[in-house]
Amino acid sequence: MSQRINYAEVAPRGVKVLAGTNAYVSQSGLAPELLAAVNLRVSLINGCAYCIDMHSRELRELGVSNEKIALVPVWHEAEQLFDEREKAALAWAETVTRVSTTGVPDSDYKAVSAHFGDKELVDLTIAISLMNAYNRLAISFRNVPAGAAG
Repeated sequence: MSQRINYAEVAPRGVKVLAGTNAYVSQSGLAPELLAAVNLRVSLINGCAYCIDMHSRELRELGVSNEKIALVPVWHEAEQLFDEREKAALAWAETVTRVSTTGVPDSDYKAVSAHFGDKELVDLTIAISLMNAYNRLAISFRNVPAGAAG
């Protein structure tokens, strides 16, 4: 598989806007490990190899165990490894990413709201939305994962 378009070169202003949003999210006060786990979960749902590779590496660099990283796709079955905020964030990431089938029900909103204040929840949702945008760019233009680059 080879990259179709280097969108960062073709549309640098557009990518800069996304990078600005990413900087905002990074400075939001949400834990880096939480954001990276959410980004990994969103990328797994969307099937983005490039982003799965990137966020798995990021979690390792943040000191998250290989076991926990490996179990992000099935966190429901490995709940003992994830704290309550992480579980709430991962569940929210799933319902927001799958918006066309979930409709983001009130029950999901109520569950995540028990663990995040209003601003935190908006910031988390911005992070999830941004990751979905990055996934769609990377998948559409066939970004090659760092581990697969020759």
